[in-house]
Amino acid sequence: MHTIFITGGTGCIGSVTIHKLLQSTAVGKVVIAARSNNTDTLKLWLGKDLDPRLEFVTLDVADHKALDTIVTKVSPTHIVHLGALQSPDCAMHHIRGMDINTGGTMALFDIAEKLPQLERFVFASSAAVYGMRAMYPEASIKEEVPLAPPNHYGIWKLAGEHLARLFHDHTKVPTVCLRINTTYGKGRDKGKTSAPTNALKAIAMGAALNSVLPFEMPYQGRENYHFVEDVGAHFAACTLQPYEGFGAFNIKGKTIAISEFLDLVQQQADTLGMGQFTKLSIAKGAPPNLFVSDLNHEKIEATFTGLPLTPIAEGIRKSLQEFRSMADKGELAYSKTHS
Repeated sequence: MHTIFITGGTGCIGSVTIHKLLQSTAVGKVVIAARSNNTDTLKLWLGKDLDPRLEFVTLDVADHKALDTIVTKVSPTHIVHLGALQSPDCAMHHIRGMDINTGGTMALFDIAEKLPQLERFVFASSAAVYGMRAMYPEASIKEEVPLAPPNHYGIWKLAGEHLARLFHDHTKVPTVCLRINTTYGKGRDKGKTSAPTNALKAIAMGAALNSVLPFEMPYQGRENYHFVEDVGAHFAACTLQPYEGFGAFNIKGKTIAISEFLDLVQQQADTLGMGQFTKLSIAKGAPPNLFVSDLNHEKIEATFTGLPLTPIAEGIRKSLQEFRSMADKGELAYSKTHS
């Protein structure tokens, strides 16, 4: 039976990844390490009665001594490393971001090299490792193009990928880096690209309150979208499915204009009877989306099987339905801020 150690497991992607991992009978235990062991996001996916296979440890990955003690004691068969500061926090707190996103990652790889039964290491990377879209003449961008991260967060994620490659070179443990772009849906509350989810929440909250809550997207252009359940399924599959070697992969997604995304939201809200509570727009003078779009996902599709790609309209509809249900129960946390 697998023992999985997951950092950042109480966050959005961590929670849905755990939800997907627990669907496998091969998983015997999941040890969740996070700075905060608030289980609210996990309960969105698992219900109020959490699975007995879950264990929790409070841990800051920048505390290398504590990290070493805990991981060595757990002796996992699989590691999923999601723990990191998001882009806005990295922009405000450079040294803290480096300590967690690079120092913590390096420490975890160093510790993992000593683990006797480790079978897989999966690292959460980001589309922020790429440069601006104008750098690339290709219609779709493959993993092997030149990389030029546009912010500190991307620089540290790229450093993590190089550390992952060195780890594999030293150990031959199969190692996967997954490059994520804009995740939307249930549980997506933080980070620069949480704005599409907050737009959906504004509609659901407005419908519950019988009041229009206007929402402005803080950036414009085009965006590469991933439905949150798809992201969790990718991490679970890349953790459990057979794989040998080292690889960095774009996860499956769809690129459309932000204005088209908002049009789809309006259409789905109309269908669900919430159209009158929809007032979405792009902020006047909004800067371009910082992160690259049009990511090619042929490589991951050819390497792993059964990876979902939910149509954006369907993902929007599911999200609106879930958020409306949560709002009606008084369980929806909504803020106009997107960072």
